[in-house]
Amino acid sequence: MSDALIALAGRTLGALLYYPPLSAPNAGLLNALAAPGWEHEWPEMAGTRAAAALIRQGLASPWHESLEDTFQNLFIGPYALPAPPWGSVYLDREGVLFGESTVALRRWLAREGITTRQRDGEPEDHIGLLLMLAAWLAENNAGQLDALLEQHLLPWSGRYLTLLEQGTDHPFYRGVARLASLTLDRWRQQRGLQLPARELFR
Repeated sequence: MSDALIALAGRTLGALLYYPPLSAPNAGLLNALAAPGWEHEWPEMAGTRAAAALIRQGLASPWHESLEDTFQNLFIGPYALPAPPWGSVYLDREGVLFGESTVALRRWLAREGITTRQRDGEPEDHIGLLLMLAAWLAENNAGQLDALLEQHLLPWSGRYLTLLEQGTDHPFYRGVARLASLTLDRWRQQRGLQLPARELFR
């Protein structure tokens, strides 16, 4: 998969998993995803059409009306999140935010001179932020993309995306989780990435 396609996929999936669905960053994106045929522009993978069908179903009535509430329940709360979107919840034995894996990511970002923009007080290891960072690296610093994927995203993203798909009945987020899982696995295979053995705690 070319760096340009990685940038497109990372930016799209990252925005869908980070910003509320009706927010400005996602407004045009949701319109595009509701239309038929966009999956033919996505890198070809088994399962892409099924994921795209779920996404379109979730953007049509009656599901569209519950998008914002579903995002709130999956990513913000107030109740326990079925799939917390931060890496340290999976990588650190205590399952806390700002754990050792977050500190390691923060050190790596500082070493590479990379500044992230996130909501006040939020950890840098949010799945959406890391996908958008992968897109930025693909366009601006492709030499560091593999390190981000191998060390800080792929060791836990598969587990997170499985829990996300299992944790909601809303077809939009089930489809997004499935498409993200397929896409990240494609990145791993095509780039020949070797993931470190990491124990997951969730």
